[in-house]
Amino acid sequence: MAAKIKKGDKVVILAGKNKGQHGEVTRVLPKQDKVVVDGVNIAARHRKPTQQNPQGGIERREAPLHISNIALEDPKTGKPTRVRFESGKDGNKVRVAARSGEKIDG
Repeated sequence: MAAKIKKGDKVVILAGKNKGQHGEVTRVLPKQDKVVVDGVNIAARHRKPTQQNPQGGIERREAPLHISNIALEDPKTGKPTRVRFESGKDGNKVRVAARSGEKIDG
């Protein structure tokens, strides 16, 4: 099955505390149906001092979001859109934004 959301895609958050924010996908976790979006869903972890990190302190990083809570950003309007697949000129599958009909890749 072709992936509807891939690393490097621009997405919009649809639900949760980060609703309405835009960002770029940095990691996709297909077995968990989750993605990590740059600068969104920041989680803080309190770390004890270790030899590698003698200072310790609070570590902030992006936590995964469920794939159902994000949507691809339409390349034309920047609004959330669903994804449709069409066959390209050379017979390859091409992702197309359902909202505007704009091609997403290649």
